Amino acid sequence: MSVPKLYLLIAFAPLVGSAIAGLFGTGFLGRWVGRAGAHWVTILGVLVSAIGSAFVLQDVLAGNTFNGTLYTWSAIGGIKLEIGFMIDTLSAMMMVVVTSVSLMVHIYTIGYMKDDPGYQRFFSYISLFTFSMLMLVMSNNMLQLFFGWEAVGLVSYLLIGFWYTRPTAIFANMKAFLVNRVGDFGFVLGIGLLFAYAGSMNYTEVFSQSDKLAGLTFPGTDWMLLSVACIALFVGAMGKSAQFPLHVWLPDSMEGPTPISALIHAATMVTAGIFMVARFSPLFELSPTALSFIIVIGSITALFMGFLGIIQNDIKRVVAYSTLSQLGYMTVALGASAYSVAIFHLMTHAFFKALLFLAAGSVIIGMHHDQDIRNMGGLRKYMPITWITFLLGSLALIGTPFFAGFYSKENIIEAAKLSHVWGSGFAYFAVLAGVFVTAFYSFRLYFLVFHGKERFDTSGAHGHGHDDHAHDSHDDHGHDDHHHGGVPHESPAVVTVPLVLLAIPSVIIGAIAVGPMLFGDFFKGVIFNSPDRPVMEHLAEDFHGWVAYGLHAFSTVPFWLMLAGVVLAWFFYLVKPAIPAAIKARAGWLYNLLDNKYYMDKINEAVFARGARALGGGFWKVGDKSLIDGLLVNGSARLVGWFAGVVRHLQSGYIYHYAFAMIIGIMALVTFFVLLNN
Repeated sequence: MSVPKLYLLIAFAPLVGSAIAGLFGTGFLGRWVGRAGAHWVTILGVLVSAIGSAFVLQDVLAGNTFNGTLYTWSAIGGIKLEIGFMIDTLSAMMMVVVTSVSLMVHIYTIGYMKDDPGYQRFFSYISLFTFSMLMLVMSNNMLQLFFGWEAVGLVSYLLIGFWYTRPTAIFANMKAFLVNRVGDFGFVLGIGLLFAYAGSMNYTEVFSQSDKLAGLTFPGTDWMLLSVACIALFVGAMGKSAQFPLHVWLPDSMEGPTPISALIHAATMVTAGIFMVARFSPLFELSPTALSFIIVIGSITALFMGFLGIIQNDIKRVVAYSTLSQLGYMTVALGASAYSVAIFHLMTHAFFKALLFLAAGSVIIGMHHDQDIRNMGGLRKYMPITWITFLLGSLALIGTPFFAGFYSKENIIEAAKLSHVWGSGFAYFAVLAGVFVTAFYSFRLYFLVFHGKERFDTSGAHGHGHDDHAHDSHDDHGHDDHHHGGVPHESPAVVTVPLVLLAIPSVIIGAIAVGPMLFGDFFKGVIFNSPDRPVMEHLAEDFHGWVAYGLHAFSTVPFWLMLAGVVLAWFFYLVKPAIPAAIKARAGWLYNLLDNKYYMDKINEAVFARGARALGGGFWKVGDKSLIDGLLVNGSARLVGWFAGVVRHLQSGYIYHYAFAMIIGIMALVTFFVLLNN
């Protein structure tokens, strides 16, 4: 098989599986594919992509890269719009992460969604999600990038609102759709500016003109064109990768089933913005203004979204706010010109965050679909596999030495410290404080779920399946008092096996990859670092192997902050649980501030949503109703009616009347031309 054909197979195998399950399993073109057929065909498609991606990564590491056009979509003059692939270490690594995590999610879904009536439809959607993400990371031009960008957005809309009879799900997917459209406006503007001044959509051709673009100003201003374009591109990343203030959609995306929460948060959609900025590093490196904007936005997200995780009681929402915070860490690394560190954290985070979401889903199954952590406790002895994998994922998340998350987070903190762009001082404080916050809310969740007093109701048996409550307002969220009784139980093997398989890289992948990805030649020639910002060079000076780096951590400030967070969570929620209740009672204003998510939703509703509705109402009443309907449509109709009424009197039916009118008309024309010539 030729190399381009292999790339096409990797990209389109999930699409084929999605089409078969969606068209022939949902009743759209019949029901030829049953439940088993739907999961087998989609899992097979993703498995083919995962194996192919592993081969591609191995081939790329051997020095065999690819950048070529497969299809010319349109050619207008000297401008070509093409479909092609750029396969290098960055895209190959992303392909492996996307397909491997997606494969685990597909297998896990068999157990989690086994009783749901939309089984085939769900498998079709998640396989389509995988295809969309692959097209995004494999593209070699901005047109294809935008296609993948919008495709993952579309499928996320379908998946967040999968249980479409629930008003909360419909609200959540509309919220995600609209907020991402705000970001996409900036994204399109950035692409348009680069296309207008570079004359090409191809990455290589645009990057080759970076110096020229850096010398241009935005028309009518003294702003640097490249700064405007890069900030506009990052606005798109703010929507897709959920950065403040366009983060508000991500927690609500928990209304979708748990498997898609893992897929959105871990390996696909939210990482698209991080990947895009790293891919466009030759441009971002030439704009200190854009880098400052990025690092400040990332800092705010990393710290303040972590605070929100402290007060959440829904198990999935705690993990969701963790995702927001960790995306902020990645963004800080981008702003500090440590693009490879951001991508490294993206990779490690994909594994342990997918693990945490799927483990949370396993807890939900074991708790008979109760998600409120206040109704749990002591689950360790009932769910031993879920417990140990959740613990490993939590240790990776908080940056425990030698775990995957440690190597990436530690380097982000150091990169922020070493950076000299405006806002880096605040960034260093934010990511350093975020270590304590992350450790506190992560182990608050862990202790409340798996240790301490058993708080669940065992008085009633859970006698119905997932589908019995999948479409009412009580399922899959923990914001009500509807709790199912029954003794907790471990999840089936189809759920626990993916947990074990994800736990392995969550522990070891950081130690294996830190050397080559950050300080070796892994990203050589792919990610560009300006000599003016030698952050990666300074980081390399302090790295002497993964063992020495891990051992050194025990004497650093981040380690002691992490330990303090874990100990405080243990003391508050296992030893003295009355203390958090007392703090809540004494600082009710602070709790209300966090519980209302800094009132961002209310601000958006009062200012932007209401303003948009008022503007739309004005356009409707003044523009549509008064001007278009009233003046143009009805007004013209009235004018025609009046004219017809006048003309009607001239239509007598007598020939001599028409002859007389012709004579009068001819005389008028002759008189006009005589006067004109004089």
